[in-house]
Amino acid sequence: MASTLALVSKTRCFKGEVRKYTHDSAATNGKMTFNIYLPDVALSNKERVPVLYYLSGLTCNEDNMITKGGALAYLSDERIALVTPDTSPRGAGISGEDDDWELGTGAGFYVDATEEPWKKNYNMYSYVQSELQQIVAESFAVDTSRTSIFGHSMGGHGALVLALRNPGYYKSVSAFAPICHPSTSNWGRKQFTAYLGSNESVWAAYDATELVKVYDGPALPVLVDQGDADQFYSSKQLQPSHLVIAAESSKRPVQLDSRMQPGYDHSYYFICTFMKDHIAFHARHLRM
Repeated sequence: MASTLALVSKTRCFKGEVRKYTHDSAATNGKMTFNIYLPDVALSNKERVPVLYYLSGLTCNEDNMITKGGALAYLSDERIALVTPDTSPRGAGISGEDDDWELGTGAGFYVDATEEPWKKNYNMYSYVQSELQQIVAESFAVDTSRTSIFGHSMGGHGALVLALRNPGYYKSVSAFAPICHPSTSNWGRKQFTAYLGSNESVWAAYDATELVKVYDGPALPVLVDQGDADQFYSSKQLQPSHLVIAAESSKRPVQLDSRMQPGYDHSYYFICTFMKDHIAFHARHLRM
């Protein structure tokens, strides 16, 4: 399926513009939607700017972060583009895809499914890493040699996985309350079984804690923020300590700064509180 990029809307914001696009996707065999924030220097083609990708969590879509995350003022000042894709295919026609908020629509988990009935459409890893980034590189004034990625919850898992599986591609990666060890969490085991099958050795390719243990690439700066009042942290869905232990014990060049934030939950109130830190973190590495 050839990609046909169609502009849905554009809105002035700070010193730039938020644009929404749809396109036909070969990876998901359907229509996908994403937002992009472009600073004025990129809109005018005066400068190719660094690009930051943000992956959202369960039940979210391409709009949640760009409307609630509070990132655009900081991105405008730093002259960085932001891309926010959807979290799954929509309307794939799979029986039951809308029945469970943890599986199917809004819950693509950033894997390439190998199992029926998901494998034709649920290929969000390839969509984000290959197809979407090619579209962005070909269509906008971005400098693909300066790319970073971050995300929240399921999207934090996705961001970590993409960075760890593509050594040297991303200048930095960060996450808000990521699912750090999905192979040992109900948020992970359920979805991995459905999308990838019952062979747990296959799951390691989409598990940040397992990927840290075998990471073989240049130094990778990683920032993780977790709130200690997060209900999904207390129910052991997220398991940031597993990622810390793996990073410390593996002796791999993963430069992890894992921070526990007292009193914060899993919401966008938490995310927007620490967004400035995350943009500054990425800006520092994207300037190198």
